Amino acid sequence: MPCRATGKPQQNGFIESFNGKLRDECLNETLFGTLGEARKTLEEWQEDYNWRRPHSALGNLTPVGFLQRKTMDKMAA
Repeated sequence: MPCRATGKPQQNGFIESFNGKLRDECLNETLFGTLGEARKTLEEWQEDYNWRRPHSALGNLTPVGFLQRKTMDKMAA
């Protein structure tokens, strides 16, 4: 899951931030017994990271909440 990009860490702030969150929230807290368990855990973490957690770029809304708000705004217009 960690992105591999060239350059210095300070040149890839977004990637370094993501890698740190993945490490802190998932990899450091989980002891994987099998490759299948690792894949399942990482898929679940990715789903949560991408859809259920608030994002500052979306006004601290979850992506689902942001989509719902956009839909409601379009219906009201």
